Amino acid sequence: MSTAALLWRQYRFERRLFWRNPSAAFFNFLLPLLMLVLIASVFASEPDELDVLIPGIAGMSIMATTFTSLSFNLVWLREEGVLRRIRSTPMPLPAYFGGMLLHAVTNALLQVTLVIVIGNVFYDVPWPRDWLALAVFAALGIACFAALGVAFAHAIPNVDSAPAYTNAVFLPLIFISGVFYSSDSLPAVLRAIAEALPLKHVIDGLAGAIVDGAGVADHLTALAVICGWLVAGAVVAVRYFRWE
Repeated sequence: MSTAALLWRQYRFERRLFWRNPSAAFFNFLLPLLMLVLIASVFASEPDELDVLIPGIAGMSIMATTFTSLSFNLVWLREEGVLRRIRSTPMPLPAYFGGMLLHAVTNALLQVTLVIVIGNVFYDVPWPRDWLALAVFAALGIACFAALGVAFAHAIPNVDSAPAYTNAVFLPLIFISGVFYSSDSLPAVLRAIAEALPLKHVIDGLAGAIVDGAGVADHLTALAVICGWLVAGAVVAVRYFRWE
């Protein structure tokens, strides 16, 4: 079989494996949507709050389905010896990792789409005003956090500590990056930290596309920060990758 056909089979296998694992499906896919519905219902009569929440949850969903999912799964695969066994088989490595990454990308795109649809249908948030900017920032956010997830997996010593390590990054980051409220109200120190990290810039780009109608050219600083983290994550992911 060709590498492309094997990649497609691996992708289909990853999709089935994901939905047959209730805890993974809930925490990596359904939980952000549940948080959106609960919080948006509280602020349903406050359009300004919804304009912050919809792009914020979309950005959080991208991070949850890529960074959190990949970092945890790669540690499990490494520590359980799955990666070592895969390497010893005839299966092309691009097909194996391509199927895994395509699965994460699918989840991220589905979540961003669902967040936008739920916001419009149930909470009267307008459709995105700049679809090109939305696509660019969603794609860059997915690539950035996927690379960082693979890179961060190298720092996790074992599968038992993986949830603690990933949540130690994920939870503080979503609270300082403007997921649930505007980061402009944060203390200066926390705001500076958020500005140095990629999630705030992904959310800013999505907010510009969804709420303000701001194009890609209006968020060049955000693009630069996201691309910088993408390159750094990719370099570390490749340089320090371990099979066992």
